[in-house]
Amino acid sequence: MNNPETASEEMMSAEAASEEAVATADMIYGLEDRPPPRDAFFAAIQHVFACFVGIITPSLIIAGALELEPVDSAYLVSMSLFVSGVATFIQARTFGPLGSGLLSIQGTSFAFIGPVIGAGTAVIAAGGTPQAALGTVFMLCFLGSFVEMFLSRFIQFASKIITPLVTGTVVTLIGLTLINVGLTSMGGGFAARGAGTFGSPQYILLSLLVLGIIVVLNSVRSAFLRMSSVAIALIVGYIIAIPMGLVDFSNLSNLGGINVPIPFRYGFGFNFAALIPFLFLYVITTIESTGDMTATSLLTGQPISGPKYIKRIKGGLLGDGFNSALAAVFNTFPNTTFSQNNGVIQLTGIGSRYVGYYIAGIFVILGLVPIVAGVFQTIPQPVLGGATIIMFGSVAVAGVKILLSVNMDKRASIILATSLGLGLGVSVVPDILDQMPPLVKSIFSSGISTGGITALFLNMVLPGSRE
Repeated sequence: MNNPETASEEMMSAEAASEEAVATADMIYGLEDRPPPRDAFFAAIQHVFACFVGIITPSLIIAGALELEPVDSAYLVSMSLFVSGVATFIQARTFGPLGSGLLSIQGTSFAFIGPVIGAGTAVIAAGGTPQAALGTVFMLCFLGSFVEMFLSRFIQFASKIITPLVTGTVVTLIGLTLINVGLTSMGGGFAARGAGTFGSPQYILLSLLVLGIIVVLNSVRSAFLRMSSVAIALIVGYIIAIPMGLVDFSNLSNLGGINVPIPFRYGFGFNFAALIPFLFLYVITTIESTGDMTATSLLTGQPISGPKYIKRIKGGLLGDGFNSALAAVFNTFPNTTFSQNNGVIQLTGIGSRYVGYYIAGIFVILGLVPIVAGVFQTIPQPVLGGATIIMFGSVAVAGVKILLSVNMDKRASIILATSLGLGLGVSVVPDILDQMPPLVKSIFSSGISTGGITALFLNMVLPGSRE
């Protein structure tokens, strides 16, 4: 006769297995599956398309703000791609306690743009060169990365307050706040705003064509077309954009040679006051990355609670911090998990971590060979916008799925409503912080930071059970 406790455990195990089976029902290749090279390559290309612009954009923004020479700007962009490739391989492959073992793409974090520009311009205002400013910025990024590495060792205790309610809120905010970026690209991008052509009918129609192709291909039964939907849509959009005069090849002739990664190329510098925002932002990055990896775990049928989940998150956060330190050594800005890839996983049905090896190799090549990266940079903004808008929406959906696992009682509803309200509010009306001190403004200018901090704080102080 079965022991009642044993029978209960068996029932719980059966329920868990059933939940995992439901979660992986839409997966063509699961986490540990090894797709054929053709399928893996096509999936990798779609991740590259989804993340490429996000990886290089922070470097372009910072280079413009610090008025760097073209050679330095190009070098920063190349190193962003190179380090993203190495960092993605570390996350997917794992080395001892380092890495999550998920198909988790690493890319340059947008959260640090404000503090980086602030620290860099302070050095220049004090009489330093732009190169000296970079030396100071990279040292601050390097030192701050140890905060995340330290926190990763104690994330199992933090799980009492960084609950699915908090991570679900953060992931939802990541998707919702990124939609603004996708919609801007659909209208032609920031350059179109400056030129007065933003929202041109040809931009909108082209982006909607790309979006429509992705939706249609994801509705057919062919697994190959579903896996390739984003790549096919981008290629079709790119080809159509050429006769429309939206593809500029003029800069390709100036690119060539090989970029050699040189550790601490810009020397060393330090500013204690400027270090404080970096330290705090690494705490925020810990929360954001926890949310990203939770979403990836959910999409690939992995547990989002329990010992296995905690071990995976600890390894991922340790890798996240280590990769940011590595980025500083090789002259680029903090790396973090990219939520865009969760949208690609959901669209393609491929969650295999072995695809990460292909992605890593592509990014390394792009970083070392400038002409290859130059071709990707010619993709028109409306073409990218048509693809990214649905990916960012998919990220928000992943956050909602996490929130559906939460008992949405009065306490949880208040936390969610307040966090979403403030997070989205800051994103929609950013000038509300213009009268705040620079430190406060740099911390709360991001809707993700504002909403994440709010959810974390309220989850700690409000009475009631924490799920």
